[in-house]
Formats: sequence, C-alpha cells, structure tokens
Amino acid sequence: MERKDPKRALLDKAVDHLSEHGVIGRSLRQLAAELGTSHRMLIYHFGSMEGLLVEVVREVEARQRAVLADLDGAGSPVDLAKAFWRRFTDPALYPNERLFFELYGQALQGRPGTEALLPEVVTAWIEPLVAIGKSHGLSEQDARVHARLGVAVTRGLLLDLLATGDLAAVNAAMDRFVDMYVVGLP
Repeated sequence: MERKDPKRALLDKAVDHLSEHGVIGRSLRQLAAELGTSHRMLIYHFGSMEGLLVEVVREVEARQRAVLADLDGAGSPVDLAKAFWRRFTDPALYPNERLFFELYGQALQGRPGTEALLPEVVTAWIEPLVAIGKSHGLSEQDARVHARLGVAVTRGLLLDLLATGDLAAVNAAMDRFVDMYVVGLP
C-alpha cells in the first residue's frame, strides 16, 4: 500500500476540515489541534497559517479544474457548460465553495500572506478554458474573452447560490446565460 506524502495528507485534511468549519477565528494552533497535528508541522509544511490557506484554495481550485477536464469532450459547448455548472451546484461542494469565497475575500482585503492567491485565482482557469474554446473553433483572442466571462458569470452565480440558497433561480440564470451566449459562438 502506497503511503501518502505527509504534506499532501495534511493539506487534504485541512481542505475537508476548513470547508466544513471555515477559517475565521481559528489560530494556527487551534487548527493544528483540530487536524490532529502540531502547529510546528503546519509551519514546517506550509510556512504559516496564510501559507496553508493559500494552498487550500489552490487545492480546491485544482479539484474543480480536474472536474472540467473530465467533462471536456462531453458534447457541445452548451452541454459542457451546463454539465460543469450542475457539478458546481452539487450541495456536497457548497462547503468548498464557501471556503473559496472566504479566502478570496481575505486576499482581497490584503491579509498578509494571502495575496499570492490574487494573480492566479482567475488566471489559473483561463488556459484550460481557452483550450476548450479553441477546440470549439474560437480564435485565441475570442477564447480568452469567453474564458474570462465564463469565470465571472460562474463565480457570480455561485456566490448568489451560497447567499440565497435558491438553486432553481441560479440554474435558470445559468441556463439562460449559456443558451444566449453560445449563439455568438462559431
């Protein structure tokens, strides 16, 4: 049986725990105790609480991009967009999405150590979405514009969902956006 890398194991535990309980009000020592480790091990692997939080967001986002990659090739751009949206609105993912927005907000507020998220929180999605756009006939420039718009709409509607809990309304809004938007695609 293959052993998981200790840093990887801690990161996975932290993602699950923080998704369920959030970040606000937790010290590094408290979080370490909740994860069944010491604060020294968290510092060793992540440098600081903020370093851990940055890695948590990166991991959550990487998991979501893996879902996108798994869905790519699942049909038309409309089918892909709607399948991806339905995956994001799975209630099992709500804790991760709340955590993402919590940490994103902290980075926007300039919490020391979290600013590293800002350059990649959008750009990490651009290249995979550009590749999909180009595979469906878009030029490089158009694919980049479409990718950025797709990230913005998806994040906005996810925030709406988390704030209101109105899944039917956000699904209707995303479906309308996708249906209207793809009219302009080649």
